[in-house]
Amino acid sequence: MQDISSLNLSGDPSRKSLQTQVVWGDRVVTVGGGAPVRIQSMTNTDTVDVIGTAIQVKELANAGSELVRITVNTVEAAQAVPFIREQLDRMDVSVPLIGDFHFNGHRLLTDIPDCAKSLSKYRINPGNVGKGEKKDRQFGLMIEAAMRWNKPIRIGVNWGSLDQELLASMMDENSQRSDPWDSKKVMYEALIASAVSSAQVAQNMGMQAHQITLSCKVSGVQDLVAVYRELGKRTSYPLHLGLTEAGMGTKGTVASTAALAILLQEGIGDTIRVSLTPAPGESRNQEVVVAAEILQALGIRSYVPSVTACPGCGRTTSTTFQELTQQIDHFLRDQMPIWRTQYPGVESLKVAVMGCIVNGPGESKHADIGISLPGTGEAPAAPVFIDGEKRMTLRGDAIATEFQVVVENYIQQRFGAPLSN
Repeated sequence: MQDISSLNLSGDPSRKSLQTQVVWGDRVVTVGGGAPVRIQSMTNTDTVDVIGTAIQVKELANAGSELVRITVNTVEAAQAVPFIREQLDRMDVSVPLIGDFHFNGHRLLTDIPDCAKSLSKYRINPGNVGKGEKKDRQFGLMIEAAMRWNKPIRIGVNWGSLDQELLASMMDENSQRSDPWDSKKVMYEALIASAVSSAQVAQNMGMQAHQITLSCKVSGVQDLVAVYRELGKRTSYPLHLGLTEAGMGTKGTVASTAALAILLQEGIGDTIRVSLTPAPGESRNQEVVVAAEILQALGIRSYVPSVTACPGCGRTTSTTFQELTQQIDHFLRDQMPIWRTQYPGVESLKVAVMGCIVNGPGESKHADIGISLPGTGEAPAAPVFIDGEKRMTLRGDAIATEFQVVVENYIQQRFGAPLSN
């Protein structure tokens, strides 16, 4: 085994992975090789529910997910996949679908070819493809299906379902060392070895290296950083990042942000997923929103116009700026599915909604369009700044509505196509 005692060293920001393409019809999502970091999500519907699953896929795609993974765990689910794809095509949703296979994927991909054809990519967990003599044969059947239908794969190792035979063997080997590693480091090495060796088996069968993406998912922030730094140094495969179970609410959001931000800043990662546990009644789209916010905050990609707003203090006892910030933020997000095609580049827009005179005018000038609302004791006037210059002052009870109209007009004028003669 390679000594991985230096796992906590910084990664290589110059890492360049191989480039693969995930395709459905005319839609091509390029992954790796300098392509933008892609957002992936996963449905939580019963895949047998064709309409419900298709609707959720559409919602995730509209929220910004460029790849959507669905569970394919039974014959009925596999038989539903082509109908889900047909329904999405009827709704003009061309997002590629990734099939998530465990335990019986070899049978489903072999016995139900319409499922294999309708998916754009397969996720294979080498820890769940079988044991003993069955493992290699069943893994091989999935690789054969991928090559038959020219589909890329993700070899997705998970420390909750790590190949126990491999782990036991590596633990035994470690015990024979004169200076044994910490058990956690052996676990790291087993994750990496499972992914890399499985990819090598696939290549030996004839699969092209650029069609293989790797992931080694864990639940701890420092564990994820350590594993991916080492994985990034050892391979040139595209890498999919994400905590395997990030958690709910702020815990999941903060943990995912902490882990992914470190790795992305170091140039590690080609696709990401934020595996949030939705609160009861919460939209599944939240995981896409958080992923997009991470990439946008790092300056890696832009998805929606950003809204800068102050946190509030004793000077801003009015809730007006909070309400206006929320209203503008929701308005911009709701319009993005339409604006992406109507107004190319609108995602780079910067809006400021400030609550008092201390930082309000300055922040508004730095934004493309900003408003500085009156704080406690200030004159009831709200100057509006456009492209760094004060253009107007809003007053009265309809400031929020009027400012939204100003934002809409600005977007149309700046990002709309010029009128032809």
